Formats: sequence, structure tokens, C-alpha cells
Amino acid sequence: METHCLIIGSGIAGLSAAAALSEAGVETVLVTCAPSVGESNTSYAQGGIIYEGPSKTPELLVEDILDAGCRINYVPAVRQLAGLGPRILEKVLLEKAEVPFSRDEEGFCFTREAAHSENRILHCGDESGRLIEARLLEYCRTRSHLKFLTRHTAVNLLMSSFHGKDRSQLHEPARCFGAFVFSQETGEVTPIFARHTVLATGGLGQIFLHNTNSKYARGDGIALAHRAGCRLENLEYIQFHPTTFFRSGAPRFLISEALRGEGAVLVDGSGERFLFKYLSSVPVPELASRDKVARAIHEELLSSGQSCVYLDISHKPAEWVRSRFPFVYRSCLQYGVDITKEPIPVVPAAHYTCGGIWSDLEGRTTLRNLWAVGEVACTGLHGANRLASTSLLEGLVWGTRAGETIGRELSGESKLPFPEIERWVPETAQVDPAFLSQDWQTLKQTMWNYVGLIKTNARLQRAEGILVELARGIDVFYRRAALSDALIGLRHASLAALLVLDACKRNQRSLGCYQREDWEI
Repeated sequence: METHCLIIGSGIAGLSAAAALSEAGVETVLVTCAPSVGESNTSYAQGGIIYEGPSKTPELLVEDILDAGCRINYVPAVRQLAGLGPRILEKVLLEKAEVPFSRDEEGFCFTREAAHSENRILHCGDESGRLIEARLLEYCRTRSHLKFLTRHTAVNLLMSSFHGKDRSQLHEPARCFGAFVFSQETGEVTPIFARHTVLATGGLGQIFLHNTNSKYARGDGIALAHRAGCRLENLEYIQFHPTTFFRSGAPRFLISEALRGEGAVLVDGSGERFLFKYLSSVPVPELASRDKVARAIHEELLSSGQSCVYLDISHKPAEWVRSRFPFVYRSCLQYGVDITKEPIPVVPAAHYTCGGIWSDLEGRTTLRNLWAVGEVACTGLHGANRLASTSLLEGLVWGTRAGETIGRELSGESKLPFPEIERWVPETAQVDPAFLSQDWQTLKQTMWNYVGLIKTNARLQRAEGILVELARGIDVFYRRAALSDALIGLRHASLAALLVLDACKRNQRSLGCYQREDWEI
């Protein structure tokens, strides 16, 4: 298959890029390893997306982002988000996708989340991501020049420096010209040749035992880019969300920060608020930044020996709670917790990857014709910690910018021929499913216990021994066995975990969502 642009990933960043490319008349193929295009981290986002607050002052948002990111943010990226974000949101989400953000008789219902200085967040109840994804996808399906392929897993990027048959060309500047893609339905690996390739694969939360992410957020894009030779940045800055549902035997799912923005309080097993012990200088500690609240909960659990703490919004009117937070209400009730009558058991969990593939203000990476947008990218926007509700806006802004820029570049550049490549030779040996399951559990447990919320030298050393040996075994499977999405995903995840570990080993300084302690044994 040949196309002008290949997009790998189908969240808000990938769909925004696809929309812009289709509007420019660019033939585009979007692939996802998920069974449906709408399955992405975007769909799990509850809180909302930044628009404009009462002040309508971009500088106020700039300061909030810089404060949350401990002022190591890349300022031009922060200014781009604050300056362009509202206009792109209006154009794409309001005018084209017609996302049904919550309104009342006075207009949009804005909410406020932790570390924001004003109410500036648009939401669709607590199902903002799901509805944004659905409406944006619906808009994309009305466009021509755009093809979707589900159940297709990217195996490796096609690089002129690796894959061309003509060895005399390998020394030329490296460029990406598509990807090898595995069809889960046919079991075949085929090349998709593309003049430009966009990575929009989301984060890597699934490498941790407790996380809020889609099952396909395995670090695929990070691994693909690293193998191709891309620059990566800030991978140690993994944001842990303070509040995810905790119940033995039940899946973890996000309990939106918007609950705390609307007055929910954190209490211990006796019903007493405890954050003041750790955040005494913050007037409303529930509204402190995520890293501070997550760390306070972590310390409370260690000191008390409790398995969880509780988030209580039951003091609010029951009908208001059900209408404002329908997803959280339904999800908790499914596991026997009525949030209108009792507090929600919660623990921290891996939530967002602040680092990723280095990219510029338009989504370019350090490799020619390869782009990265959304959570998989590191634009420098988030610095050491992400401000709540910036993620969807970042995906929208950078996805749109990348799509528009690729469209302009394609119209003006000469069409280089695709290199001739070797045919993919499949292996046929079957992998014992028990090995895959056990390796995934080992990976997740190791990352959670030793590379989780608090890092120490001893923990990182222990993790390195386990993960290096694990990676060797996985590599043997990969080279000898018939491929599957599970095996490809495990290989990607194993490399992503090692890259996160390596970033943590290099950084000895606690900052933002990255926390170190100096225990040696």
C-alpha cells in the first residue's frame, strides 16, 4: 500500500492530523491496533479541555502551566498552546465536530481543576474525552482522502538507513517512508509506504500495574521511534493521578480531578481529612497539583498501612452528582459504591507521560518525514508535570498543526521514490500464552514496585536486573515466533520500560512528578 501520509494512532492527536490532512486533499491512511478507531486514551479522559477563562488572558494560562511544570517547560510551546488553543478548539471541535459541551442558560459550563487559577475548562459531564473522540471521528468519516485500518499493529518504522536493498544509499540522511504493519486478522506483515508518517500512539501507562490508560497504551510509539534513531526526552516524568478507583478484583479507572474541583474531599478510613498534614500551606489542599496530592496519598498509605484512601462528594445533592458525573457514578455503582451516599476508595496510578519523542512546534521529530503528536511526543509543554486538562488541547493543537504543515510541504516537495525493500519473512513457531501473560505481569509489577511513584537507587538497580533479563527472553520470542498483537505490544512495552528506567537512572533530582529518595539498600 502507498499513501501520502500514514498516521499511527487514533486519539485526538491522530484524528486532528487526519482532519487537517483530508481538508488539504492529502491521501491519508490511519492505522490502529485497537478493534475500533475510537479506542484510545482520549476516550478515557473525563475532566475536559482548556478553552478560555473569564479573564480571556493567555498569559494567565501560561503562568499556570509553568507553575505546574516547575518552570522547566519550553516556553514557546506553552505560548503556542495558550495562544492558538482557543481558536483551534473553536474551529475544529465547536464548528466542525460540533462537540456537545455542557451548557446552561448563560452559555458554556466551565469548571476548574487542580492548579488552575480560574474556571476555563469545557467538559461534557465527566465523559468529555469519549464525546470529543466520537464527534471528531464522525467528522473525519465525512471526509474524502482518508482511510481507516483497525486491528493493524505497527511493527517497525521503514527507514532509508535500515531497510533499502541498495546498500549504497544507507549513508544518505535518514528518512522515514512508512512502516511495517501487522494485520491481526490475516497474520501478515506488509509495508505501508508513505511520504510522511505521524506517530500518535498515546502514552505508556500499561507498563505499570496500576494505570488509567487504554489497554493499547503500551509505549508502541516510543519504541518505534527509538529503534529508528529518534531523539527522546523527559521519559522519567511519568504523572501519577492521585485518584483511581480501588476495589479488589475490580479494574482501575480514573476518578476525575473535576470531582475535587467541584468540592470533593480526600479522607482516611476514619473519615478525617488528612491532606492538611502534608500540604499545610495550600488553602484547599485537594486543589494542589497532581504530584503533590499523589505524593501525600502515598505517604498517608505508607504511614497508616491502609490499602486506600477515600474521595468523598456525598455531601453534594445526589441528583446534581448523578448529572454532573454520570460516568463515575455508573462505574462505581457497578462495583457496589454509590458515590451519592458514600466515599469512593481511591489510590494513585500511572496516568500520563510528560516526556516522549522530541518534537518541535509543528510536530517534526529529529528524523526526516517523521512526526509525533499528542502524548507520545515531548513538545516541552509540560515540563516536570502536566497541568490538568492540557493533554487534549495539546493533541488538538499539535495534531492540527502537523496536518496543516504536512499538507503544505507535500504540495511543494519533489516526490522521492520509495526504496526497494526486502520482503518480510514470517516465522511460524507459536508462543506459549503462559509466557506472554507471565512476562506482562513481571513487567508491570517491576515497573510499579521499583520505578513507580517514588524512585530510589536500590529500586532502580533491582528493576534493571529484572527488565534486562526479561527483554532478552522477549527478543527470543519475537525473532522465532509467529507474530501477534500481544507479542508485538510486549516487545514495544519492554523497550519502553527500559527507556523509562534509563531516564530515571540519569536524573538524580526530584522535581514535579518525578520523585527520588536516596536510599541505597
